Amino acid sequence: MANHQNSANGWSKPSDQRTTGKVITCKAAVVWGPGQPFVMEQVQVDPPQKLEVRIKILFTSVCHTDLSAWQGENEAQRAFPRILGHEASGIVESVGEGVEDMKEGDHVIPIFNGECGDCKCCKSEKTNICHNFGVNPFKKVMNNDGKSRFSTKDGKPIYHFLNTSTFSEYTVLESACVVKIDPEAPLKKMTLLSCGVSTGVGAAWNTANVQAASTVAIFGLGSVGLAVAEGARARGASRIIGVDINPNKFIKGQAMGVTDFINPSEPGKPLHERIREITDGGVDYSFECIGNLDVLREAFLSTHEGWGFTVVLGIHPTPKMLLLHPMELVHGRGIIGSVFGGFKGKSQLPHFAQECMNGVVDLDKFITHELPFEKINDAFQLLIEGKSLRCVLQL
Repeated sequence: MANHQNSANGWSKPSDQRTTGKVITCKAAVVWGPGQPFVMEQVQVDPPQKLEVRIKILFTSVCHTDLSAWQGENEAQRAFPRILGHEASGIVESVGEGVEDMKEGDHVIPIFNGECGDCKCCKSEKTNICHNFGVNPFKKVMNNDGKSRFSTKDGKPIYHFLNTSTFSEYTVLESACVVKIDPEAPLKKMTLLSCGVSTGVGAAWNTANVQAASTVAIFGLGSVGLAVAEGARARGASRIIGVDINPNKFIKGQAMGVTDFINPSEPGKPLHERIREITDGGVDYSFECIGNLDVLREAFLSTHEGWGFTVVLGIHPTPKMLLLHPMELVHGRGIIGSVFGGFKGKSQLPHFAQECMNGVVDLDKFITHELPFEKINDAFQLLIEGKSLRCVLQL
């Protein structure tokens, strides 16, 4: 077996250390209960089964979805012990039976919203949802046998997360959730395409199809909101209004194309009225990136009657329903949700990665911190304190 190396990260798999078909013992950040600190454990990672892939993770980053799962905000989705993480990049270590689109040594990124290519949804151009491997926060084991590929040294199972589980030196995924990319792509930056940047940019490009010279309002300037701004900027939007209670976000937002900043905590007229006043009746597109029903209604009302379009990106854990009168839709405004920015992961993400390499989207601006894997608890603290957009951990 030839060595597989990446000059950007220095990882190699020598021919005299063949691991294919064997259980690998490696380091992983395991969370044992809601809100408990991540513990670096030696875990066992089984070989991939049919249509599965085992990859060596080289970089992973921390997202608000990881934070919510770690804190156990949704009791029904809790499963511990667990290996979280869903933004990452790495190299294929081995593939299971039937995997034909990847081989050992390929550079890949995992995706939480898979693409099997065979189901009714995958065959439709109208959606990027996958019936078999779509995003499922309740899923904690593999499809093949209903078991985990992770275990403690004494054989007790450790649960999977969002089809990915990237807070581990090695992980096993269904092949539908692994995307092969250009081997020249910088893997550290490509990590961001696993979730946040693809979700935001894709919402602007695919879901809303933002047009040149249009007006945009973005509610919540975290990583996803700023990625929306970057996508709208790349499409030539003339005005991008950022809405956030943290004025420091405007400084970062300006680099992503945000032209105006509104702090909703400041006294004054209702937020949607302020936006409609400065945009001659409302924006063409609004994006809700927080997960708050009141904010979502303000985002909807901030769009222009007749054609205004609102995209829902925030995760809404509350059982409460959106307060919306049917006549507000009759007047021509539209509202839609978006998962993974509308990208079909395996078939469309490689092209998006190439566009990022060509500078259409500047990924560097999203990486605010870099830490070694062992400092994962510090990375979460940075996110909690609102100090980081993306903290990339190197394994």
